[in-house]
Amino acid sequence: MASAAAAVIPDGRRWSKAAGSPSSPVTTAIFLFFFVVVVGVLVSARWITTTTHLAMTNLDQWRSKPAILTATQTTSIPAIPSAPPPPRATYSLSCPAPPLPRDPDIPSNISQTLDLVLSPNASSATTCAAIPDPPPLPATANASSTCPAYFRFIHEDLHPWRAAGGITRAMVDRARATANFRLVVIRGRAYIERIAPAFQTRDLFTIWGILQLLRRYPGRVPDLDLMFDCVDWPVVHADQYEGENATMLPPLFRYCGDNETLDIVFPDWSFWGWPEINIKPWGALQKELGRGNKRVKWMNREPYAYWKGNPDVAVTRQELVKCNVSSEHEWNARIYKQDWLKEIKAGYKQSDLASQCTHRYKIYIEGSAWSVSEKYILACDSMTLVVIPKYYDFYSRVLMPMEHYWPVRDDNKCVSIKYAVDWGNSHKQKAQRIGKQASNFIQKELSMEYVYDYMFHLLNEYAKLLRFKPTKPPEAVEVCSESLACQAIGNEKKFMENSMVRSASDAGPCDLPPPFSPEEFKALQRRREKSMKQIETWEQKASKPVDSKPKRFR
Repeated sequence: MASAAAAVIPDGRRWSKAAGSPSSPVTTAIFLFFFVVVVGVLVSARWITTTTHLAMTNLDQWRSKPAILTATQTTSIPAIPSAPPPPRATYSLSCPAPPLPRDPDIPSNISQTLDLVLSPNASSATTCAAIPDPPPLPATANASSTCPAYFRFIHEDLHPWRAAGGITRAMVDRARATANFRLVVIRGRAYIERIAPAFQTRDLFTIWGILQLLRRYPGRVPDLDLMFDCVDWPVVHADQYEGENATMLPPLFRYCGDNETLDIVFPDWSFWGWPEINIKPWGALQKELGRGNKRVKWMNREPYAYWKGNPDVAVTRQELVKCNVSSEHEWNARIYKQDWLKEIKAGYKQSDLASQCTHRYKIYIEGSAWSVSEKYILACDSMTLVVIPKYYDFYSRVLMPMEHYWPVRDDNKCVSIKYAVDWGNSHKQKAQRIGKQASNFIQKELSMEYVYDYMFHLLNEYAKLLRFKPTKPPEAVEVCSESLACQAIGNEKKFMENSMVRSASDAGPCDLPPPFSPEEFKALQRRREKSMKQIETWEQKASKPVDSKPKRFR
């Protein structure tokens, strides 16, 4: 015990001024004070060094011990907080003058708003000139996410011009034959030449959407020159531009395509609203559809297939009406004709899309071509019965039968619908899962953020192919969000205000995935064909043979 005490308490005689002189009590006390301080500092330094070393070399073990991590973290020096990011540029809408008067002689199915904006009497040039140029392209902008798989079709849609060596001005001019408007973007500013009025407000809200893209990503959309056709069906037939004629291939933008045409597919106008039939902008409507799904649980929904729309636009829809329930047949379908003139007068009381998610199954069928109703139907949690389509839009090519929808034969709709509903009611969990996977896709992968990112990447990749420098056409007029919204009235203005981009995006657009390899593309086709064949086989086994030749999907 004495030796241990001697090791802890130093002999005060070592610090005396003269050997053999007894140390005074004051000297001893001072020595003891400094000794304790020095030992404390050394021990503390050693503890900090040891715990820091453990934290770096045994981090995985420390993560499994939250209590130890908590104790260690309390001794660390707090990090200096990073400076807050600069505030984003915010946009507002201010109209210095009321809209110009309307011409009563112009048909109601043509947008007067765009006509007024582009007229010589409009103050569009002055209004837009007052808006400063967008900031220059940032050196780096981190992507917010990886783009959904359907973005890969951007490469497919532009491949013909890549194979032809690029896009010439002559090619763009050839696309003028059927175009409704020409869009030129120079240094982030948009110029429009109206070639022919579009039906209703398709051209107006398509242009509005592009202007919001310029606001979302200011200074990032490259200079470009393109032609846009707002008619439903594609017109650039692939077989007319083979071999040497490939150098004359017109790059024409529109809302849908098919396997026989080369039109460039672009998001449709209804994402920013369809005022003529009171369909709200997609950002708000998407949320309403999500809430509407929760009103009636899937198992409590009507066990039939539901469709409501205008059957007069296509023969295939007129055939669908024959599948309605009657005293003679129960095809498991409930078909309703939409009278839009009557609905407009009634204030759209029976056309609320979010309240139509009350059946276990919903039917999607094309009209004169592809239909904007596709996204509204898929968003409903109901298993969608898709009458085999001819056309596709920008996102639908990744949808898979038995995963996102159930295919219905076009040549025998009623029998095919009845079997699909019977199958679903006998396999409720599987049918419910198909409906849920489709609505999840619509909610998560078809957000407005991704719609804008698709537009950005498509226009960016298109601009890379231009072999000429875009210039403002003499007939084109500069347009901006202010010039369009300030001339709009009624639902047009309301929907523009509701869908207006309020500020620039902090992050860059999502990362564009690479093109499909030939093997990947073939695998995608085989996967779809295998599912279609499986359903075809089930239907054939369930139905009585009427002849020796089996019916096939087409």
